[in-house]
Amino acid sequence: MSLLNGKTVVVSGVGAGLGHQVAAAVVRGGGNAVLGARTEANLVKSAGEIDPDGAHSAYRATDITDEGQCEALAALARERFGGIDGVVHVAAWDSYFGGLEDADFATWQSVIDVNLLGSLRMTRACLPALKKGGGSVVFIGTQSAVAAPSQVRQAAYAASKGALTSAMYSLARELGPHRIRVNTVLPGWMWGPPVQAFVQFTAQTEGAPEADVLKRLTERMALPELATDGDVANAAVFLASDLARAITGQSLLVNAGELMR
Repeated sequence: MSLLNGKTVVVSGVGAGLGHQVAAAVVRGGGNAVLGARTEANLVKSAGEIDPDGAHSAYRATDITDEGQCEALAALARERFGGIDGVVHVAAWDSYFGGLEDADFATWQSVIDVNLLGSLRMTRACLPALKKGGGSVVFIGTQSAVAAPSQVRQAAYAASKGALTSAMYSLARELGPHRIRVNTVLPGWMWGPPVQAFVQFTAQTEGAPEADVLKRLTERMALPELATDGDVANAAVFLASDLARAITGQSLLVNAGELMR
């Protein structure tokens, strides 16, 4: 079954991990993927892998802290495929660690500018096209916004993503009359490049086998393995599809059952 049936979806933050998996799932689902990220080399690589002949993808280097670049990516989608049916926001600053006592609030402001305001800028750039026929906005949040992990401390990231989830409720109400749905996917520990790097680093630091570090993570789950970035991508594409036509203002945990709400 083709989930997207020729729909055009803008995907921000396309790199080696989740963004690439979302773009791949869009094309696999019969849609057109318009890829954005700051690093053009990542876009070239991703587009070449998911759509070798270029019939169902387009890309443009995009920094979502720049309103003009957001508008340019939205314009590319309209020019190449005639409109926009969905936006999936993967772009995020998730590499700043720490809590309140050691907080550099200037960095916090930058994290918020990317994770909260950047996602809203990109959404607003796509609104004129989305309003023409309705569509879907999917934010990628984090389980850390609703339950702080004990293994790492990422207060700025969690706060910015929590604010984005709160904004989702207002947007779902504001944009609903235009048949635009707004939802959030909340990944927990997600097997992909960042978590692979965490497991490798922790194993090296502790002098322990990587399997032991991974076991400490998976034993927290109801299911016996971590969700993957592909699992999260599939959830995002489901929410972007017409199968989710009556779903808006919702947060979906994709976490192998670590946290249940």
